[in-house]
Amino acid sequence: MKKNNKNKVYKFKSKEKSYSNSSKVKKVFSINERLKRILLIFFFIFILLIGRLGWIQLVQGADLKEKMYRQLTTSKTISPKRGTIYDSTGKALAISAQVDTVSIDPTKIVAYDEDEQKAEALTKALKEKVAKAFSDIFDLDYDETLEKVSSTSSNVTIARKVENDKIEELEAWMEKNEIYSGINIDEDTKRYYPYDNLASNLIGFCGTDNQGLWGLELKWNNLLTGTPGKVTSAQDAVQDFIPYENSTYIAPQNGNDITLTLDANIQAIAEKYLKQACEENPENDGGNVIIMDPNTGDILAMATYPDYNLNDPYTLDYIPEKTWDKMTDEEKYEKQQQTWSNRAVASTYEPGSVFKIVTAAAGLEEDLVEPDKANVFSCKGYEEILGVRMYCSDTSGHGSQSLRDALKHSCNPAFIQLGQKIGAATLYRYYDAFGFFDTTGYADIDGSGGSSGEATGYFWDLKDVGDIELATMSFGQRFRITPLQMISAVSAVANDGVLMKPRIAKEIKNTDTGAVTTIEPESVRQVISEETSDKLLDMLETVVDSGTGSYAQVKGYSIAGKTGTSEPDYADEDAGFVASFAAISPVESPEVVVLVTIYGLPYEENHSGSTVAAPVVSQILSEVLPYLGIPSESTDTDSSIETITLSNVKNKTVAEAKKILEKQGFVCEISGNEDDIVSEQMPVAGTALLEDSIIKLYTEDSDTRVSQTVPDLKGMSLSEAKVALKNKNLNIKYTGSGRVISQDITAGESVEEGTVINVVLQTEIQE
Repeated sequence: MKKNNKNKVYKFKSKEKSYSNSSKVKKVFSINERLKRILLIFFFIFILLIGRLGWIQLVQGADLKEKMYRQLTTSKTISPKRGTIYDSTGKALAISAQVDTVSIDPTKIVAYDEDEQKAEALTKALKEKVAKAFSDIFDLDYDETLEKVSSTSSNVTIARKVENDKIEELEAWMEKNEIYSGINIDEDTKRYYPYDNLASNLIGFCGTDNQGLWGLELKWNNLLTGTPGKVTSAQDAVQDFIPYENSTYIAPQNGNDITLTLDANIQAIAEKYLKQACEENPENDGGNVIIMDPNTGDILAMATYPDYNLNDPYTLDYIPEKTWDKMTDEEKYEKQQQTWSNRAVASTYEPGSVFKIVTAAAGLEEDLVEPDKANVFSCKGYEEILGVRMYCSDTSGHGSQSLRDALKHSCNPAFIQLGQKIGAATLYRYYDAFGFFDTTGYADIDGSGGSSGEATGYFWDLKDVGDIELATMSFGQRFRITPLQMISAVSAVANDGVLMKPRIAKEIKNTDTGAVTTIEPESVRQVISEETSDKLLDMLETVVDSGTGSYAQVKGYSIAGKTGTSEPDYADEDAGFVASFAAISPVESPEVVVLVTIYGLPYEENHSGSTVAAPVVSQILSEVLPYLGIPSESTDTDSSIETITLSNVKNKTVAEAKKILEKQGFVCEISGNEDDIVSEQMPVAGTALLEDSIIKLYTEDSDTRVSQTVPDLKGMSLSEAKVALKNKNLNIKYTGSGRVISQDITAGESVEEGTVINVVLQTEIQE
């Protein structure tokens, strides 16, 4: 029984075991089936991916590649280099330097995140970070910069004309912060003017886009600008170039270089003495100086005062800051326009008695008068025309005169009488021949037209010229011309009667090819005969030697010239007087013509051409004639002025130096002990000085310079001027006799003690 039970149990267990193994087999089989299906699905998906990749690569690859490059493609304009403007000696007056322009594509300055709100927050923070960097690096307003960075435009300029150090700072920030996308740095050029104010009213300036806005920069913009180039390429996020088969590069065509007839050294001389004259004569309205070679028409200098800094044209330094701040925007704009204008060519004026040269030329050429025929003209101090009295500068009258006398005295009644002899129709024929009815075309060199801002003369219609009009225009009033027209006419007289076209440019150079175009001097017409020219020059020399133009004399040189003092029109009495002087030198073979014009002088002050403009001409020619290598006719100095050549006492003890200088007749001012070594002296060794001049000695231990303000010496006698300068430890050097009419360093300027002030003295004359 027990065995059976055991057997049952055993058998039962055996069945149970058999049942359990069968379930496991079925379960394993089910798992294998599922794995096969999964693998099959993955295999199918893999096949689909392979197929898709193949489709993209083989079928759509080229198209997608092109789309990618289109997204990454950048097209940039390559700015051409604006041409350089040189003076006749090769000095660069206007140059273009390499700079960069920074711009952005705000749509590419974005941050990414799966969460849309978080992406917006990150993008906002990124834009703020970029705006902060721009504002810090380029000194920009943060709010305005952030507005640009946050705009929806695809191209926004952040900073133009950026110097290299700022670009390096930006690139370093981009690399540190790993921010590249959307920030563009493009090559550009910036206009520089190395001599700041020199010839500013003539040259003009450019805008931020390198386009000429004023002066020759505007007139010759097409020649100077060149043609922009273009580059199309692909760049990655960090702005590295990607090879791209459709990349294109079109090289820019750089602007032409232009060489002027202007001489920067002569220009500086003209500007120095023009500024001094305007500052020394109160309440004037500025002035200008033109210096011309009459044989070629070359403009050697064209100065206007007030001038401005070409590198900062919107700031007018001559106007006090407090005054400027009180002006309205309209007043500021008007003042800027006036200052930028080149009055020598853009503005007209009544020339006054300088124009008597033209009236005299017409009378001589028409054989109506001779230089020295006596009793041709009669002056009782005025001439009465239709009941209107026109006064002479000498109201007591000059009596009977020849033409030479009339020019020497600048006699209005005599020239009214000459004008009546010539007649209006004939005078107008000469006005036309001298070029007063047309612009000179001084800057027309490229055939493109364009505005050079040159004005032309304003005259009555011939049919409207009555007796009074004929009388006033005979002595240079009640019509208007430009200073350039006036000096061109005077230059024709100096050039054997041949009128030359004024020339400001002498050469144009293509900087890409090296080809050079020369602008040759151009003769316009023979206006008067050589004989008439010689007669006029001889009479005009008398004007300077013993007439109203004696303040224009330059020792050792022959000068011919004519004064001019034009009264304001009755319709505009507030305009003030215009003082002018035209000079020709040397008389025997003229090489230089100078015209000085000072505007708006009040009646109450000195306002005549003989005392305001003539001394300026003397100062200019005393430096320009030797600079041009024109030999002086005098080899000796004024025997009444004995000078001593200052010895070199540097590297000697103070005691030794003092002994040497006092033996020469000088007064020593010492800074240091007697045993110390002299390191500097003022004036420098070799300077020609008067006896009792002050010499400042400095040692290494005590070489602090002391400055003094130059006093106003005009009108002083020589002894008064000496005392005024000695009180300030300044020295004097003088020419002439009488009272001081000019000084080479303007009153009010600060100079080092020991400086020599050159003055010109002259006996008083009346125009």
